[in-house]
Amino acid sequence: MTTSEDYNESSQALSANPSVYMEQSVALLTKHGKETPLSEVLGAGLGCRIKHVSEYDTDQFGTFTRDIARVGSQLEAARAKARMGMQLSSLPIGLASEGAFGPDPVSFLLPHNLELLLWIDAGLGIEVIATASGNTNFSHKTVCNWEEAKRFAELAGFPEHYLIVRPDDQHHPQFRKGLSNWDEFNGALEWALSLSSAGKVFIETDMRAFANPTRMLTIRRAAAALVQKLHSRCPACAAPGFANSGVIRGLPCEDCGQPTEQARADIIACVRCTHQILVNRDRQFAAAGNCDYCNP
Repeated sequence: MTTSEDYNESSQALSANPSVYMEQSVALLTKHGKETPLSEVLGAGLGCRIKHVSEYDTDQFGTFTRDIARVGSQLEAARAKARMGMQLSSLPIGLASEGAFGPDPVSFLLPHNLELLLWIDAGLGIEVIATASGNTNFSHKTVCNWEEAKRFAELAGFPEHYLIVRPDDQHHPQFRKGLSNWDEFNGALEWALSLSSAGKVFIETDMRAFANPTRMLTIRRAAAALVQKLHSRCPACAAPGFANSGVIRGLPCEDCGQPTEQARADIIACVRCTHQILVNRDRQFAAAGNCDYCNP
C-alpha cells in the first residue's frame, strides 16, 4: 500500500487521460425519464452514448407505491436493472439508477433521498458505484377535505412535483398516481373520498424520477460523482473507478493519545486489481470528546 504523496502524483498524471468510454454505448434500462439527465451528464463528462432500453417494465423490480415490493437491497436492485438492460441491448456496459427514501441519517427529522448509480463494464469485469444524497419532499398526509389536501400539495411542491392519492390509508389497493395538475388532483380526491370507508384520503408524493424534479437534481449529482470516479484510473492496471473504498480508524486522542473511532486515513482502491493507496487525513488528533478512554 502506497502513501498519499504517491496518490497525489498519480492523480495529477491520470487526470489528463481521456475517458476510456469515449464513443462507447451504455445500456440504461428505465421507464421513468432518467435517460435525459444521465445522457446529459455522462455524455458531457465521459463522451459515451446512453442507449435507452425500454423493452422491460422496471416496476417489476419494485415500486414506490408498494404494490410491488423491491427484492433485495438498493444495490441489488440496481444490479438487476443494469444486467437486464445489458442483456436486452446486447451491450457489454450497463448503467442503472436506484433511489431510496427515509429519515435523515443524522437528525432523523427531515426526509432524505439517497441515489445510487451502478456502472457495470463486463469487458473489464468491474462495477463502479456512485451516490448522492440530500433533502427531498418525500412526505405523506391523511386528509378529510379539499383545504387540507391543497395545503399538503402546496408544501410538497405540487404541481411540479406529482402526487399519489388513495382512499383511507397507505394500504388501500387502489390509487391514482402521476397527478400533475389541480383539476386532476381534485378529481382524484373526490374519487378517493367516494371509495373511503372513513371519509379519509391518503396523499403522498410521487417519487418516480420524472415526477419529482428534486430527485432529478440528486440523480444528476450522482452522475457527476460517477463521472469523477470513472475518470480516476488505477496506477497499477489503468482500470477506471480508482476511488475511495473505506477508511482506517484510530485517529489518536488529543489528550491521552489512545486510538479513537475517528478516521485517520482513507483507502483508495481499484475495483479490478488489488492495488490500494492510503491517504492520511489532514487532522493529526481527535477531539477528547470522541475518545472512549477520556469519555467512557
